[in-house]
Amino acid sequence: MGRMQETLSRPFVGHRDFRRIAHAIGYIDEHFREQPRLAAIASAAGLSQFHFNRLFRRWAGVTPRQYLAFITARAAGAALSGSASVLEASYAVGLSGPGRLHDLMVTLEALTPGELKAGGAGVAIHYGFSDTPFGTALLARTARGVCRLSFCDGGERREALELLRASWPRARLERDDDAAEQQARRIWRTQQGGGGASAPVSIAVQGTNFQLKVWRALLELGASGPTSYSAVAQAAGLGGSERAVGNAVAANPVAWLIPCHNVLRKDGSLGGYQWGEDRKRAMLAWQARETIGYRARSAPVKGSVRALTSNSLF
Repeated sequence: MGRMQETLSRPFVGHRDFRRIAHAIGYIDEHFREQPRLAAIASAAGLSQFHFNRLFRRWAGVTPRQYLAFITARAAGAALSGSASVLEASYAVGLSGPGRLHDLMVTLEALTPGELKAGGAGVAIHYGFSDTPFGTALLARTARGVCRLSFCDGGERREALELLRASWPRARLERDDDAAEQQARRIWRTQQGGGGASAPVSIAVQGTNFQLKVWRALLELGASGPTSYSAVAQAAGLGGSERAVGNAVAANPVAWLIPCHNVLRKDGSLGGYQWGEDRKRAMLAWQARETIGYRARSAPVKGSVRALTSNSLF
């Protein structure tokens, strides 16, 4: 009990609790037609019903049952409209709220060719590890802004740090976990504090001109909800280059801030994600929490939710 109380008092979750949540979301997505009971969902997460319900609600702001009802309703709507892929279409048409998904304003600065050639010589990079809504992350920043945000569960910290060093071989790296936690709090404001960041978050990234075009387009399109590779290509003025755009999306050095997790395949399926498809699915679900909560409060489902999963729909 003491450990669970300590977990629930933290602003974010560690990688173990995030993995439990991610497994539960995957279980709901795979079994929503069966309308599983809370006990079954909690068992998939490896927790008791009571502890899992509290953990999920603290993480998402909605209950597992509310998330299940949302996924079911969106899938039923997609089925009625003739979608070929009911579950996958729910990501494309359902998991997005009105307007921007968060209040963060992100400004992107690109390194100059001279700075790229210097490899970070004379640059001080403060980095650290922090819990986030999606597990442990490495956050690193220069005086100009965040230069790296990558997820690193369990024993992956060393690998994440080596990738940072490889990107900035001549920079002076200084570890500061407290600063990393403060940065994480600013990016993902706790639900208790509410609201978004009071000032823009600056990012300073290394990339080719092609990659920078794609990342700037992502900042515009992806911040409003799920989008597609073709839409990003068009917005970047790179129509017909979807494969190359996909490579640029995968090379994104700052997770979440450049929202590559919102890029889906043309059919609405998840596609790949350099920090894991479970995490991408969880990000889409977490973004939908306010939409789910609003619908649960203002438009409760009439009748049995099970009716939405009848054979006439699927």
